[in-house]
Amino acid sequence: MKVLVINCGSSSLKYQVLDMTNEELLCKGLVERIGMDGSVITHEKVGAEGKFKLETPMSNHKDAIGHVLNAITDAGHGVVTSMDEIGAVGHRVVHAGEKFASSVLITDEVKAALTECIDLAPLHNPPNLLGIDACEALMPDTKMVAVFDTAFHQTMPSESYIYAIPYEYYEKYGVRRYGFHGTSHRYVSERAAEMLGKKYDELKIITCHLGNGASITAIKNGKSIDTSMGFTPLEGLVMGTRSGDLDPAIVSFLEEKEGLPQGGANNILNKKSGVLGISGVSSDFRDLMEAANGGNKRAKLALDVYVHRVKHYIGAYVAELNGVDAVVFTAGLGENSKEMRELICTDMDYLGIKIDPAKNAVRGKEAVISPDGAAVNVLLIPTNEELTIARDTFEIVSAL
Repeated sequence: MKVLVINCGSSSLKYQVLDMTNEELLCKGLVERIGMDGSVITHEKVGAEGKFKLETPMSNHKDAIGHVLNAITDAGHGVVTSMDEIGAVGHRVVHAGEKFASSVLITDEVKAALTECIDLAPLHNPPNLLGIDACEALMPDTKMVAVFDTAFHQTMPSESYIYAIPYEYYEKYGVRRYGFHGTSHRYVSERAAEMLGKKYDELKIITCHLGNGASITAIKNGKSIDTSMGFTPLEGLVMGTRSGDLDPAIVSFLEEKEGLPQGGANNILNKKSGVLGISGVSSDFRDLMEAANGGNKRAKLALDVYVHRVKHYIGAYVAELNGVDAVVFTAGLGENSKEMRELICTDMDYLGIKIDPAKNAVRGKEAVISPDGAAVNVLLIPTNEELTIARDTFEIVSAL
């Protein structure tokens, strides 16, 4: 079976086609500026030279999906002769609240439940639903599956997800920790067990998804028991432009002092904070490292704060897990920055966490980077959320 994986944003769309007989990636692509001037699709067939690029008006997600289907069936750069070869579509959906703890076949009832979760993810769920509706309109006989960022964390115990505010806000509005990046945390933790030749349900793993958005998860016996992101992706680690954890009184303090409009503080904490806010240089860690190496004290401070927060969470999760068998680095920064991995793991040898500099001199490919015989395995594993989505989609549809 061939599976089409769709990941819709508000004005963009990423896609892949995978052959699930051998989990081979056939093609991938990106549609940008949906509903804007300069709409463009960039399509890449695996093994082919160059990329196909087409700039054409796309007023909505249905138009964008139509161009995706044209690209994957094209005689020159396509990977199927007709859409009849696509056995199912897997959709990344950001937020399922407490409604789903695993991936599900999409039905009208599922879409209604996701609509109810829009208040929890107003920037993400609407475009996710638009992508589903567009695919259903263009592929009415093809099964669709929803794979949720939040689902993996639904195994957290109540003491991990309940906030110490009046309980009625949880009952009335669902205010609790949900966690995100679940598909990534799940993939790399399962892959870590495979690489170590150990049973997934017998391991204690801490996964560090370190990108412009970042989160850490504690996984015990194959289940998420705690994660750094919370009610929204703003909580937890310092990120590219997000503040992460802070005293909540800062919000009202800034609003009063700066005369901010409603939502103004939220905009600052999401888009103008993090390492960008501290450094005043960039949200890109490559720029920060270059600036820090050149003597920029605020850039160095931003890096120090970032590393401090990651160490803080790793240490906390070692305590929650009562030990750890493996620490995994993934996502853009975690996969590609040997310097950041080294900084994070420095002076954690008391916990058994250390890296081998020679093994750590790698980027973007699977590796065990801890010394031979180390008490804790430290791994680099490139994430592959699309493969996880395709696997869930294939499993669910094959069982029908």
